[in-house]
Amino acid sequence: MASQPKAETTPCLRRMSMRIFLAPAKNVLRRMVVTTLLFVAPTIFTACGSPGSPIGNPSKQVAPTVDEVPAPSSSGSGSTNTVTTPPVLLFNGTGTDTSVASVESVLSTLKLRYATANSSQLNAMTETKLKAYKLLIVPGGNSTTIGNNLSKATKAMVRATVQNDGLHYLGICAGGFFGSYQYGNGLDLTSGVWFNVWPNNGKGIGMEAVEISFPKSSKLDMYWHDGPETSGWGYIVAKYPDGTAAIAEGAYGKGFAILSGVHPEAPASWRTCCTFTTPLATDLAYAGTLVTAALNGTLLPHY
Repeated sequence: MASQPKAETTPCLRRMSMRIFLAPAKNVLRRMVVTTLLFVAPTIFTACGSPGSPIGNPSKQVAPTVDEVPAPSSSGSGSTNTVTTPPVLLFNGTGTDTSVASVESVLSTLKLRYATANSSQLNAMTETKLKAYKLLIVPGGNSTTIGNNLSKATKAMVRATVQNDGLHYLGICAGGFFGSYQYGNGLDLTSGVWFNVWPNNGKGIGMEAVEISFPKSSKLDMYWHDGPETSGWGYIVAKYPDGTAAIAEGAYGKGFAILSGVHPEAPASWRTCCTFTTPLATDLAYAGTLVTAALNGTLLPHY
């Protein structure tokens, strides 16, 4: 296993810590500040999503939850009947943000049926129920929070369902981090490989319109918000401007995964932060391409 990358503070955190320590304070206050910063710092590196969006559960439910989907039943031949189970399960639990709604919009455009699962619901799922779905999507947010609110048993169950039962996985930004080893807090569909924040060895640069290159198509500007560099695992589907992996794909046992560091599903409201040369419709169409490929387990053109 590769050595664990050293976490680095962001410029924002460094400036904040300098202001705090220059101010007069009691020793106990200093210890409280240090403790707070040590707690906050690890969460910064795995947070991504919409600008200014709160981390939490979406308030609007537009699809049935897993609790409302009938449990799969077995026929006399021993096969599992999944007729009533939607093909897609969208995670909207603690740690996700408004990326959930953006993914829902893409699924609606593709006319794909889906169900949703929050943290408690996914924790309560069995492998038998999860394997009735073809694709699990984990969108943007904070991957550390996502992982902390799912039990070790749940993460092992999801991993086993991918490996042994052929479940497919699409992780976008935080979901990409969560699909990796992520310091032992992720699904580890990457067999021990963890991802750093792109760029600058994990420092991140906030929100950007980043030019993403593909092996057999034009470059596209895509919304990026402290997403991962997906190098070291699978096939490289798309690259950041410095040549490192922005989107990767690969098999895990009988299953398949696509892990993205960028947000092709980003709506118009997110794109006000930056200047994009790629039309919104083009990026959204590519988001549909990612979902379709992940659902069907189809390898996209890669380097």
